[in-house]
Amino acid sequence: MSLSKWRKIRAFTVFSCIVTFTTFLFSYTLRDPSLYFFKYAIRKSDSFFSKGQCGCRQCMTELEDDPWFTERFNLSVHPLMSRRNSLLTDDTYRWWQWLQAEQEPANFSEVVEKLFQVIPDADLYMDAGPERCRTCAVVGNSGNLKGSHYGALIDSSDVIIRMNMAPTSGYEEDVGSRTTHHVMYPESAIDLDNTTSLLLIPFKTLDLQWITSALTTGSIKHTYIPVQSRIKANKNRVLIYSPTFFKYVYDAWLESHGRYPSTGFLSLLFSIHICDKVSVYGFGADQYGNWHHYWEENHQGGAFRHTGVHDADYEYNVTLLLADKHKIKIFKGF
Repeated sequence: MSLSKWRKIRAFTVFSCIVTFTTFLFSYTLRDPSLYFFKYAIRKSDSFFSKGQCGCRQCMTELEDDPWFTERFNLSVHPLMSRRNSLLTDDTYRWWQWLQAEQEPANFSEVVEKLFQVIPDADLYMDAGPERCRTCAVVGNSGNLKGSHYGALIDSSDVIIRMNMAPTSGYEEDVGSRTTHHVMYPESAIDLDNTTSLLLIPFKTLDLQWITSALTTGSIKHTYIPVQSRIKANKNRVLIYSPTFFKYVYDAWLESHGRYPSTGFLSLLFSIHICDKVSVYGFGADQYGNWHHYWEENHQGGAFRHTGVHDADYEYNVTLLLADKHKIKIFKGF
């Protein structure tokens, strides 16, 4: 037999084997859909290594993402204010000033300029990439944290976000002891240690003036209620929640439900824009359906859910949807 003829026979044999195996695999897959898992796992693995959007096993954004999520998630809207992104559209400015009906606001541009003479002007958390796997723990204030023993798990995260009056002393076993970011507004302000970043949510121009004053002269003592004139905080770690991002959360994620988003929901959306893996603690009612803070007795709670400005049910449903789509993990506590 000539060499060329032998090569043709070998090529035909190999081709026949491939066709036979492919036909068998396709027909068997129809009878056993579990094989799709194998094909899907290979596809996802290839996507991960070729795209490399983050260093975690699963990234916040994926190649084949859920339409509901991709319709809402917009990385181009940065959560934090800097000089560079401080300019507000007329629509955003009007909406933002309407939140607490500030009557005679100061010149916004001048207030921002003075603010960034006191606190750092930097574009932070722009480091997403294949080497980063940043983990976030968003710690709400629900009474379901009591007896949860989540403390060590919370403290193991890279970023630990707490909000408003949330104490840790005496509750470490359930809520942890570390805090990297503490979210507040003037009326809920507390003193912080030197290692914690103060993340201010401003509802009006006066709030930006207040943080400048609270870190320097202490001249502002009243907003719509009396506030701390000075606070203990590291001014080199002060961050400002962007009003543009604030409105984006309200429009895209809450679809205009409620008057404006709650601190907890704003903190959650901040986390999914700066972290690759997000865990949520202390949201929702306890196992008995009670709504109260973990540092309160049950009979004291309930009021914070019915403030008249937040749509708590809609916010919680969106939070559950994020968990259902594997964007966050909710620890429900007790």
